Amino acid sequence: MEKIQIVHTNDLHSHFENFPRVKRFIEQSRKDSTADDFYLFDIGDAMDRAHPLSEATNGQKNIEWMNQLHYDAVTIGNNEGLGNSHEHLEHLYDHANFPVVLNNVYEKNPSRLADFAQASKIIETKKGTKIGIIGLTAPYILTYPLLDWDIRLIQEMLPKSLELVKDCDVIILLSHLGVSMDRLIAKKRPEIDVIIGSHTHHLFPKGEMDNSVLLAAAGKYGQNIGTINLELNDDKKVVEKSAFTTKTETLPELSGDEDWIKNQFDLGEKLLDEKKVANLPESLSADYQAPNSIMNEALSAVQEFANSDVAVLSSGLFLSDLPKGIVTQKNLHDILPHAIHVMRTTMTGDNVWRLVMEMEKNRLYLRNHPQKGMGFRGKIFGELVYRGITIDNKRNVYINGQELEKNKEYTLALLDHYLFVPYFPSIEIAGNNEILYPKFLRSVFGDYLSKKYPI
Repeated sequence: MEKIQIVHTNDLHSHFENFPRVKRFIEQSRKDSTADDFYLFDIGDAMDRAHPLSEATNGQKNIEWMNQLHYDAVTIGNNEGLGNSHEHLEHLYDHANFPVVLNNVYEKNPSRLADFAQASKIIETKKGTKIGIIGLTAPYILTYPLLDWDIRLIQEMLPKSLELVKDCDVIILLSHLGVSMDRLIAKKRPEIDVIIGSHTHHLFPKGEMDNSVLLAAAGKYGQNIGTINLELNDDKKVVEKSAFTTKTETLPELSGDEDWIKNQFDLGEKLLDEKKVANLPESLSADYQAPNSIMNEALSAVQEFANSDVAVLSSGLFLSDLPKGIVTQKNLHDILPHAIHVMRTTMTGDNVWRLVMEMEKNRLYLRNHPQKGMGFRGKIFGELVYRGITIDNKRNVYINGQELEKNKEYTLALLDHYLFVPYFPSIEIAGNNEILYPKFLRSVFGDYLSKKYPI
């Protein structure tokens, strides 16, 4: 009999507060393992620019931390793939001591697999068993091309990936595809022994067996760590497989952990604070109704950036005031930590009217709605604020003071976040939407402030 043990992380999202205990667990697991071979994998979204140190170093501090643990392979998530410019992603793993296994993110010209990735990896155990590792990430077909990536669909690339490892004794899929896709793949591809999942932050405390395929997943943020055990017979066939997760909060915390966690945050803030952006003559308030509001300047910024007729933003985006005087990248990251982009939407007047009615219908609900995900890193959605849009008591809509013309095309400066949340379906149904990658909203706002209030 041969025993193989795997420990896995996923969707860490730069939650450095869990990193010390995660690191010790991995090191102790490696030391205590009685298996013949021990392997470590990460399934993507290890970095998240919401943490100042990831933002300030373009994820390099995440890679430094991972290097200490000697991962055997990782794949990428959308936070690596879409949270970085093309150039930053190309160089994210320059100093990594582990391979990135990924087979559906391609360069466009000339067409080839992304330079930082390899399509598969074959590991040979001490007893000669061949383990085939393949990796796939969620194919956001609307957004990867905006960063000059050719993103390929799972139905095309999974068969090609499996062909690369068809002669292996054990096949493992590193899947940043989400739980529904993992289950679908398991039903159709029983030749895969293990699917280690992520993306939808699902947690399988004891794994899940589906069509003889073991599904494993460790939730989010490093709150859990996954372990998989495989047993093979003398013919190198898997005869037993199981999975479990360990809650990080149940692991001992050491006296130096709190200082280390604080130091990572402080270092990120220090690095960002060194990058000066603008010089404000007056403080800007996060209160959208204040005379000197961030909202007012931000609406101007996105409208100018999108070159649009009107603009719409929500007040929950702005997490704190901007003080008078020098504004740094730290200030911008503090108030706008979101992975959100400006979007130019073009639609005819009748569809603008419908969109505005959707916004008005949802206004009271969204005002204090606890918003999560879709790039948002704040607390509540907040109040919708228009620039150039007014409505009278008969539900007539006016664009820059002129009554809406139903057949005329209008351009709106919105956010990609509004496309992804379910509250405004007209954006997806009727809008011609151009997400303005690669800059995040905070960079667009910072560029505007630097021009209007130069240092």
